[in-house]
Amino acid sequence: MVKNRDLTIGNPTKLLIAFCIPLFLSALFQQLYSIGDSIVAGQMIGNDALSEISNSYEVTLVFIAFAFGCNIGTSVIVAEFFGSKNYSKVKTAVYTSTITSLIMCVVLMILGISLCTPLLRLMKTDEALLGPSREYLLIYCFSLPFVFIYNIATGIFAALGDSKTPFIFLAVSSVFNILLDMLFAYLGFGVAGLAWATFICQVISAVLSFLVVLVKLHKLETSDKIKIFDKKVLKTFLSVAIPSIIQQSFVSIGNLVIQAEINAYGSGAMAGYGAAIKLNNVIITSLTAVGNGVSNYTAQNLGAGKNERIRKGLFSSLIIAYTIVLVITLLYLVLANVLLSFFINDIETVDNPREKIDQAYNVGKSFIYIVSPFYFVIATKLCTDGVLRGSRLMKFFMADTLVDLALRVGLSFVFNYILGVSGIWWAWPIGWIISGVMSLIFFSMKYGFKRNENINKELVLN
Repeated sequence: MVKNRDLTIGNPTKLLIAFCIPLFLSALFQQLYSIGDSIVAGQMIGNDALSEISNSYEVTLVFIAFAFGCNIGTSVIVAEFFGSKNYSKVKTAVYTSTITSLIMCVVLMILGISLCTPLLRLMKTDEALLGPSREYLLIYCFSLPFVFIYNIATGIFAALGDSKTPFIFLAVSSVFNILLDMLFAYLGFGVAGLAWATFICQVISAVLSFLVVLVKLHKLETSDKIKIFDKKVLKTFLSVAIPSIIQQSFVSIGNLVIQAEINAYGSGAMAGYGAAIKLNNVIITSLTAVGNGVSNYTAQNLGAGKNERIRKGLFSSLIIAYTIVLVITLLYLVLANVLLSFFINDIETVDNPREKIDQAYNVGKSFIYIVSPFYFVIATKLCTDGVLRGSRLMKFFMADTLVDLALRVGLSFVFNYILGVSGIWWAWPIGWIISGVMSLIFFSMKYGFKRNENINKELVLN
């Protein structure tokens, strides 16, 4: 079993490289779940299937926002307790956050099952695509408990400094998911088969990962009585989880609004955007993983009272993030057509005429060429946000992210009216630039001057 890692001792750059590489690889394999669905949908079922997946995917991001918020809430408080060597509180935090998250999950499941059709209609989904999109979403809703359990488990692993174990689980389940996708598509199960493939893999990875978490907790030696549920810990958990959920939910809802704008251009544009957004999400989730890494690094050092190491952690995380951006951006710009071809079906048929295929490629390429040069900006924002989140400075974290969302959604309407579908993409970099500057200002207010030894002492958990 992989050992826990103390992030409060040693060179910050070396620590974060060793810690973030598995997180980065995990982010890539996490994307294989959705990318595998999209490639198989586009190539083995058809471009309409890709459009159905794309519509459903935007709704699932709302669900994932809640799971991600629980992941962050659990991770930050467990990391602080682990950094302060208070292992009794570590266990209490795990139990409290797990119980709370599962209650939240049940409520979300009920809402998701009830509202999936209205949400798809709100996005102006073509009636011909509505049935399969709804079926995909319903199956995903039933998998939500396992999505939550897996996210809680990965948050705990990260808090304990173990980024390798969740990567191993995710790598195996992602490969298995792609194999099942291909099998179910070959058997003619359609889009529903892709959803069931994801469901099966999420169940397996969630159960196994949480069992390993329990083993890890058992090995932490404690002398105090362990509380299964603690109101003070609950309050701290919610203070981090709820802002994270709100932030991620608003972002996902904003994406739904943008998706509705794109849907108005037809299924070709939907397929092109669906392919491009998958490529975009590869790098965004990779950079988010680095941000999560520095978040756990920050929380552990805050818990240990070593605030002077936090600024060094940000600079180290930026080195890692910029390296990822340089490689992937060059890859996207040079090989845009090739990468899009993995998702878009080039075979001409009555339902897939050349005009629709060309529209898909043109829309996908315009997104990549406009957005990808600005990945350095979002890398800076996500790493800085990681420090703010790890410090539990959630008001600052929410402020810059919601500004990004408001600008992206608002400007997408304006630029869509002026420039057409390609104008929508310009809202991304403008939102990133302004919110990124805000994030740096917030960081500088807390960590940019010679006040590190006194910063946020009140935040350290007792």
